[in-house]
Amino acid sequence: MAIFLTADSKVIVQGMTGSEGSKHTTRMLASGTTVVGGVNPRKAGTSVEFPRGDGSGLTVAIPVFGSVAQAVEATKADVSVIFVPPAFTKAAVIEAVDAGVPLIVIITEGVPVADTAEFFAYAQAKGVRLLGPNCPGLISPGKSNVGIIPSDITGPGRIGLVSKSGTLTYQMMYELRDLGFSTAVGIGGDPIIGTTHIDALAAVAAAPETDLIVMIGEIGGDAEERAAAYITEHVTKPVVGYVAGFTAPEGKTMGHAGAIVSGSAGTAQAKKEALEAAGVKVGTTPTETAELARALLS
Repeated sequence: MAIFLTADSKVIVQGMTGSEGSKHTTRMLASGTTVVGGVNPRKAGTSVEFPRGDGSGLTVAIPVFGSVAQAVEATKADVSVIFVPPAFTKAAVIEAVDAGVPLIVIITEGVPVADTAEFFAYAQAKGVRLLGPNCPGLISPGKSNVGIIPSDITGPGRIGLVSKSGTLTYQMMYELRDLGFSTAVGIGGDPIIGTTHIDALAAVAAAPETDLIVMIGEIGGDAEERAAAYITEHVTKPVVGYVAGFTAPEGKTMGHAGAIVSGSAGTAQAKKEALEAAGVKVGTTPTETAELARALLS
């Protein structure tokens, strides 16, 4: 079952004509995603040819619109994925919110935190869900794929994955490729993100086609501890967890902007203990975590 995203979702790509937007639009189409348009004011009225992704060797022309509002009016799009530079991300998100897009996936890394705080509050007030920034997106294998998650490393199954790390999302999907996934959601690792572990856990836990949840966290902040408290009170399905960063030095930012440890707060060990107290089986490596998940499903 798709979480936030369905096989019927109609996707527009803000930044489709740029190098990253073009590359990942090609990949999304190959995954079966219904991409209905791109947005670039300087190229409005043109179209871009992409491989259809069905092995036919044929192409499909995706129209480029001058604004998100024009794209939504013409295509009835209900998802936008953003591939624009950090300096322009706030304006792109606000434009999509104003156009009434209910789900906005922000791939861009390096977005100023003040900008994120501003557009997140704006989106919340309008009832719009954001995913990211600095996230890989989300995929429901065999249905739709929005973002940069590889589609060929796993197939449909009954595992729901919620992850703060992009690369660990891919690794866990590969480790459990024999079992498959209902949905994988990469929430992103910035200090402020639009969809939290708890938001994604609530959606995955409510999905009838998900039998097991895998949650990936990392050092820094208290999101995993808050997720553990939520699991204790609200989640009845089995949950397996992994926390990246057991060997990270104190006080050093590691990769994601939010992955910084101060004293005992935000350490991998503290997160592991909180999750285990909530009944979550926690692996010390991605491979061990996958084995715990496999054992529970079998």
